[in-house]
Amino acid sequence: MKRITALAACLVVAAAAPPGAGRDGEVKAVSVRPADRSVEVVIDLQGAVDVQDFTLASPARLVVDLQGARLVAPAVLYDGLNRGGIKNIRYAQFRPGVVRIVIDVDVLKDYRIERKDGQVRVRIGTERTAFAAWSSQAAARDLATAPPVRSTERASGGQAAARVAAPAPSDQTLSIDEYLSEHAKESEQSQAARITVTWDNADLREVVAGFAAFSGRTIILSKDIKGQVSAEIKNQPWDLAFNAVLESQGLTVNMLDGGILQVIDKKDLARADSTVPVETRLVRVNYARASALVPSVQSILTKRGAVVADSTSNALVITEIASRINRVDDFVKGLDIRTPQVSIQAKIIFVDRTDVEELGVKYDLGSPTQFFNKLIQRPDPRTAKAVDTNGDGVPDAFVPQSNFTPDQTIVDLGGNSLSALGNADQEIVNPALNLIFSTAVGNFNLTTFLQALQRVELADLQAEPTITTLDNRAAEILVGDRVPIRIIDVSSATGGVAPPRATVRFEQTGINLKVTPHVTANRQVLMEVHAENSSVKPASVDIGFTFQTQQADNQILVNDGETAVIGGLTVTSVTVTKS
Repeated sequence: MKRITALAACLVVAAAAPPGAGRDGEVKAVSVRPADRSVEVVIDLQGAVDVQDFTLASPARLVVDLQGARLVAPAVLYDGLNRGGIKNIRYAQFRPGVVRIVIDVDVLKDYRIERKDGQVRVRIGTERTAFAAWSSQAAARDLATAPPVRSTERASGGQAAARVAAPAPSDQTLSIDEYLSEHAKESEQSQAARITVTWDNADLREVVAGFAAFSGRTIILSKDIKGQVSAEIKNQPWDLAFNAVLESQGLTVNMLDGGILQVIDKKDLARADSTVPVETRLVRVNYARASALVPSVQSILTKRGAVVADSTSNALVITEIASRINRVDDFVKGLDIRTPQVSIQAKIIFVDRTDVEELGVKYDLGSPTQFFNKLIQRPDPRTAKAVDTNGDGVPDAFVPQSNFTPDQTIVDLGGNSLSALGNADQEIVNPALNLIFSTAVGNFNLTTFLQALQRVELADLQAEPTITTLDNRAAEILVGDRVPIRIIDVSSATGGVAPPRATVRFEQTGINLKVTPHVTANRQVLMEVHAENSSVKPASVDIGFTFQTQQADNQILVNDGETAVIGGLTVTSVTVTKS
């Protein structure tokens, strides 16, 4: 009986601890500060809270939930300045007992959350630390009031803010309804504050002033911008609604230093860009290949911009108008992040348990004239000699000196022959028990051999290949042999003159591990794994070799440091033979 178990990697998912109850913490302020090779979001607290965090993509953002907390910090909006890759911060009383802080970032990076001295600090790695700090308390003191927007309502989603993206300059304009319809999916995913408003021949300047008051952003209008707006917007993110209004008027937004939004005519913006001098800058790339970043950088350049990859220094030569060159530089640094390395250790276990039980009875029956008339090897009394067994010098026993000759007939039983059994000469290999019985039956000599064997074999073979590779890079490790197999091509023989042609083909056997890991935004590892253990042994018949293979192919998601079992197979084979 055989039992075979093939095992190649394993999954143990740890459950998160339940959030604490009965907390009475207060969130007093939120601030952004530069730190050593990082940017810190500092949350000032009073009391005890539980912290939970996760990340979201499209757009990239980090979410921190403070369980058992109440928001007492002033409700102000972020100023929109990019600080070390942080584009926006929003916080609100998500639900009773939970304060949620949402951090919008350029790209998701490694981060660490620390609790110290009545603070929760979210530290995000960055090389851009030359910026002024921001605090919700300071912003609340400096916040200037503005006239309220006529007939507007805030949605009950909290104090969320968003950055207004400048649409690409175009000669075509869309109506407000058409613009919102094209961006319906973006509207569903947006976490910006929502607005419901109705305008009836409202002056464009008043409409823009209303958006400035609603969002808390500084919005200025270029000279000679005029117009009337008649529309009804229901429960839309304020940034999409603002862009829809501007698009319907043939206007766009130009982002100035300090996060100030400038409303400008599309044609004027294009003419201004055509007259502004361009600047060329060499931006070195540390972790990625410069040529791989060219398509992404080209997508954000103006018509006058250009980018070329220098393979010698692994740098980008970027040409862009002076007002945008810094933004492109920040974009490149956001893309050029260190690729995580993943170390995978797989364990392939092959357990082979074999139980063998054999019982055989052999008969030797024949006459002097039959080929089966053989004698069992035993001492021949005819060769006995006197032997001194006690050492006193006087022989006291007769001891045979040799056995009977196997092919010599010692006793002639006579009579007719009786054919022996066809398999009487077959014996059990390495028997554990041998019994011999001999008797005379009539004119025949009957000798019986009783043999028995019981054997238990247990083989435990383990292979532990380990491999380290970069994120999203396939890697393979192989330890084994290339087994040559001779192949006879009978069809190559022609008319019996030319012999069959023989060729040699090699088959790979051994331990093989192929893996492609991907580190997700929430620091889990998604892996495509191929684990294989193969060996070769001669076939029981004359057909060459038999290849034994244990193989597993799977895609699994695990946390850092966890183990995953991806496959196992037990084969039980019972063979009973009687002859």
